[in-house]
Amino acid sequence: MSERSVSKRKQEKRWYTVLAPEQFDRAELGTTPADDPEQLYDRTIETTLGELNNDAGENNTKLTFRIVDVGSDSAYTEFVRHELTRDYQRSLVRRGSSKIAAYETVRTTDDYRVQLQPVAFTTKKADHSQERAIRRLMIDMVREAAEERTFEELVASVVEGRLSSAIYAEAKEIYPLRRAEIMKTTLEASPEEIEAEEEASVAVDTEDVAVDEE
Repeated sequence: MSERSVSKRKQEKRWYTVLAPEQFDRAELGTTPADDPEQLYDRTIETTLGELNNDAGENNTKLTFRIVDVGSDSAYTEFVRHELTRDYQRSLVRRGSSKIAAYETVRTTDDYRVQLQPVAFTTKKADHSQERAIRRLMIDMVREAAEERTFEELVASVVEGRLSSAIYAEAKEIYPLRRAEIMKTTLEASPEEIEAEEEASVAVDTEDVAVDEE
């Protein structure tokens, strides 16, 4: 057996402390092992808002972070998803009322692409025109929120409940609501990924241009 094989076999895993992004006060998300720091990149960590804030009342909100940088003994993350737990979602549904959901993909002021899924629950059964009006309102408000905010600001608005509160205040004028929530928020692409997509699209378009040969 070669010296390299023996050395590799004896190599021990190293443990890294995983930290939340700065907007979540670099809270510790736990620890994770790796033989090589490169193995940590893109690894995801799931927690709840309650665990981050030490508040059991917020455990109905799940947060997912992805490791994007590694230091000597720490791994740093970015936010990639916010989602309400299924149990909490089920608790909001009432017989004889309407659940109005929407899906909208937006771009923030700093060029992140994000999908948001707002949802509203009425006190009684709304008619189709009222449901359409509330859905349209939710989509418009989600778009406006992204147009006015950076990615970090949009995430804060969602996680802290400010965007859902604003939707509730507006939508209840159309039909009485029991609750409005942002059911899910997903980071779809970073500015670098969007730039790469656009460059690839331009390259394809250029190749498709017909060249007249005399």
